[in-house]
Amino acid sequence: QVQLVESGGGLVQTGGSLRLSCAASGLTFSKNVMGWFRQAPGKEREFVAGISWSGGRTEYTDSVQGRFTISRDNAKNTVYLQMNSLKPEDTAVYYCAARGDYKTTVYQYLYEYTYWGQGTQVTVSS
Repeated sequence: QVQLVESGGGLVQTGGSLRLSCAASGLTFSKNVMGWFRQAPGKEREFVAGISWSGGRTEYTDSVQGRFTISRDNAKNTVYLQMNSLKPEDTAVYYCAARGDYKTTVYQYLYEYTYWGQGTQVTVSS
């Protein structure tokens, strides 16, 4: 049974930082592309960042480029999202997702991912 468990969310002031973690089990983590998505109240879930199986390729949505960093530790079956210079518009539930793929690629669309975590709330106060 595949499980993705996010942690690290919370309440932070504008300009602050948070580090999200997503621990994976039940899959061969090193053979999965990983992604972070977010969903704000009343909005659709959107792509935030993605990383290839090796970590050699990363992609970000424009609004977080330069502020967020995605990384992974295949030995720990964990993907991270370091979020700096947080803004109120970053407030959302953050989800990690996985798709089995051994190519150096990153996926940006919801339908391209197979497994999802339950999410962790990030709230940025102004």
